Amino acid sequence: APEKEVLQLSLGERDKISFQHENLKGVSSFLSFDENKSKRVIDFSQQPQNKALSENSDDESVHSTLRKSLFKKSGNVHKNTEFKAGSVDVKEIGAYLNASENMKEVTKEGFLRNNHAPITKDSDFTLHRVNNEEMVSENGIKIQSFSNASEILDVTGTTGRKLEILRAVTEIPTQFRSIFKEFPYFNYAQSKALDDLLYTDRNFVICAPTGSGKTVMFELAITRLLMEAPLPWLNIKVVYMAPIKALCSQRFDDWKEKFGPIGLTCKELTGDTLMDDLFEIHHADIIITTPEKWDSMTRRWRDNSIVQLVRLFLIDEVHVIKDESRGATLEVVVSRMKTIQSSLWCHLEKHDTVPPLRFVAVSATIPNTQDIAEWLSDSKMPAVCLKIDEDQRPVKLRKIVLGFPCSDNQTEFKFDLTLNYKIASIIQTYSEQKPALVFCATRKGVQQAASVLAKDAKFLLSIEQKQRLQGFANSLKDSKLRDLLTYGVAYHHAGMEISDRKIIEGAFTVGDLPVLFTTSTLAMGVNLPAHLVVIKSTMHYVGGVFQEYSETDILQMIGRAGRPQFDTTATAVIMTRCSTRERYIQMLNGADIIESSLHRHLVEHLNAEIVLHTVTDVTVALEWIRSTFLYIRALKNPTHYGFSSGLDKVGIEAKLQELCLKNLNDLSAFDLIRMDEANNFKPTETGRLMAWYYIAFDTVKQFFTIKGTETLNELITMISNCTEFVDVKLRTNEKKILNTLNKDKDKITIRFPMEGKIKNREMKVNCLIQAQLGCIPIQDFTLTQDTGRIFRNGLRVT
Repeated sequence: APEKEVLQLSLGERDKISFQHENLKGVSSFLSFDENKSKRVIDFSQQPQNKALSENSDDESVHSTLRKSLFKKSGNVHKNTEFKAGSVDVKEIGAYLNASENMKEVTKEGFLRNNHAPITKDSDFTLHRVNNEEMVSENGIKIQSFSNASEILDVTGTTGRKLEILRAVTEIPTQFRSIFKEFPYFNYAQSKALDDLLYTDRNFVICAPTGSGKTVMFELAITRLLMEAPLPWLNIKVVYMAPIKALCSQRFDDWKEKFGPIGLTCKELTGDTLMDDLFEIHHADIIITTPEKWDSMTRRWRDNSIVQLVRLFLIDEVHVIKDESRGATLEVVVSRMKTIQSSLWCHLEKHDTVPPLRFVAVSATIPNTQDIAEWLSDSKMPAVCLKIDEDQRPVKLRKIVLGFPCSDNQTEFKFDLTLNYKIASIIQTYSEQKPALVFCATRKGVQQAASVLAKDAKFLLSIEQKQRLQGFANSLKDSKLRDLLTYGVAYHHAGMEISDRKIIEGAFTVGDLPVLFTTSTLAMGVNLPAHLVVIKSTMHYVGGVFQEYSETDILQMIGRAGRPQFDTTATAVIMTRCSTRERYIQMLNGADIIESSLHRHLVEHLNAEIVLHTVTDVTVALEWIRSTFLYIRALKNPTHYGFSSGLDKVGIEAKLQELCLKNLNDLSAFDLIRMDEANNFKPTETGRLMAWYYIAFDTVKQFFTIKGTETLNELITMISNCTEFVDVKLRTNEKKILNTLNKDKDKITIRFPMEGKIKNREMKVNCLIQAQLGCIPIQDFTLTQDTGRIFRNGLRVT
C-alpha cells in the first residue's frame, strides 16, 4: 500500500475494514500465559492523528488476495483463553499478520499486564450482530466494543460499532520510556486517562476497581511533571500518600527501581522513620508517606521549605477519607496543601510566579467520586473525574456471598471456628487449582484455619513443587509454619518474623504455594494477588469487641483477586452469617456514599491550623472549613452531620460555624488558644506543643490534672491511659507472658506491679513500658513490636 493512503476492503455488502496506514507502526505478537504454553496474540498500534486519502477499488480479486496476505494463518493455536479488557472470548485463534514491506514485525517477549484484542483466525472477516454489546464473526469470535478511548485502528462491521485499540508506550518520550518497560501497551483504564494525565496539568480523580493498574496512572503524572520541568530537577518534590505503611514500602521499593535510573531519589517517610531521615528528605525528589506522618511534617511548614516545593501530590486510596479514625487526617492534610498553595499565591503574586500544585487521587469504586473531584478542584479549573466500570477490570471478577447458619447462643469465636471446616470445600469448588488467599480476623485464627485445612485437604503438587516448598520450609524460623508449608498451606501475619514473611510471600507469588491464610490488616499493604480470595467471616476483633469489616476493608480484600499476568477471571467468596448475607450482596452491587469524618476530630485539627496561622479568626475558620470535604458533603447530606434536613446553604454554613465555635471554646477553656483585643486567635505554648507533637485533645485534658507531686508509678499509669495507644491490642495468647512480667516470685518482674491480672490495653501498655525501662528481656516477637510502637508514640507524649 502506498504511503498516506487508506485501503478500504469491501467485506460483503456493508462490512468494511479500514486501515489508516501512515501511523500503523506494525504488529506485535505477545506471549499470553496459559498452562505453561505460550500462545500468540496480535495487536495494532497507532497514533491518533491521521489525515489520509481514501482510494476505492472494485476489483474483488485484489481484495481477496490482499485479505489472504493480511490474515495469514499461523501455526500457533490459542485454546480456551478468555480475554477481557473490553476484548474477546477466544476459543481458538491462530492469527498472524504478514504485513507489506514497510511494516515491521515487533515481537515482545514476556508476559503482558494488558490483554489485547486479537484479530481473527480466518480470512472471512464478516461480523454479525449478536446484541448491542458485542459483534461476532463467523468463526464464533465475540468482540466486545470499547467506549471512547483514543481511536486508532477502526474496525466497522455491520453493527457500525467501533473496536478501539489501546495506547502504545511508544507515545512516552524516549528518556522516560523505561518507567513503563514491563508492557508495550497501556490497558483500557490507563489509555482512557492518558491524555489528561500526560498532556494537561489538571487535577485528576480516578475511580477504578482494584487491580486496574492505577499505579501506572501515578507514573504518567510524574512523567508529565518531568517533561514540563526544566533540568536539573532541583526544586521539585512529588509526594505520594497512602493510608498504610505496607503500601508505602511496596511503592518505595518499586519506584526506587523505576525512577533511580533516570536520576530521581525516593525516600520513605512513615511512622517508623526517625528524625534524622528528615534531613535526607531535603534531597529526595519523591517522598512516600502516610497521612499522619505528612500531617505532623506540615504542622511546621512555615519553617519547612520542603512543603512549599511540592509540585505533584498523589493520593492513593482516597476513599479512606470516610474511615472514622484516620479519614480526618487525610482530609486535613489535603486541605492544608490547598491552603499553603493559595497563601503562597497571595504573598508572591506581585514579584514571583508560584508553580501550581497538582493533585492526582485514586479511589476504589465509590458512587460519589464527583464530590472528591469537586473538593480537589481549584478556582480556575474543575478537576477531571474518570470512572472506570467494574467490567473494564483487566481480570473479570466473580463475587459470591455465602451465608452460614449461626444459632443465637453461638459466640462469634465459635461461629468463626465452624467456618474453618468449610474452607476445604470452597477451595475445591472455586480455586480451579490456582493460588487461593484466605483472610481471617485474627492472628490466632489464621494459624488455626491453616492447621485445619492442612489436615482436611490434600493438594496435588508436582515433584518439583514439593521440592521447592521443602526448600522454602527449610529456611523458615517458625517450626509450626515449616510443617504446614510441606502440605502446601501457610499463614502470614504482622506478628511473624520479617524473614519468614518474605519467604512465604515469595513462595506464594511464584505459584508454588496453593493456599495462604493471612490477616485482613495485611490485605491493604502487601501485594499478593490470588486467583481465589476467601473472606472467612465478616466480623473482626477491634479494641476488645467484634465488629463488621468496613466496606473499604472488604473492597481491599476482594481487590486481591485476579493476577493480571496469569488470569482472565478471578473469584471472591465472602463467608458470613445467613442474617448478614443480603447486606454484603448489596454492598458488592452498589457502594456506600463516602462521607467525611472531620467533624468528629475537628478540635485537634483546628488547633493545628491556629498554630500554623492558617486560621486566625472566626471568619478565616469558616473559610478553612470551606476548603474541606466536610463542607462539600454537609451541603449535600446535612442529616449525616447532625444538621436538620430542611436547611439551605446559609443555614448549613451557620451550623458549621457553630461547630467551629464550640471547638474553639473547648480549646480556649484549656488555655490552648487565646483571643486578643481584635478577636484574633493566638496559640499558647501548650497549644503549640499539642500541635507539634501531635497529641490528642483528650490526652492534653488529662495532663491538665497533673499537680507536680505525682510519683513515678502514677506518671506511668497516666501515660498508659493516653489515647495515643488505642491501636495497641491485648491478645489472649499474650496474657500469660504479661502476667509473669507483672508478678512471679521465680523471675525478674516489673518495678511497680499492678493489682490483679492483666485484663486491658492500659495494663498491657503499663507493663511493657516498665519492662523496657527495667531492661527485662521479652522473648515474644509481637510484644517486642508493640513495645517499639509504644515508645515511638510515648516519646511524643512525654
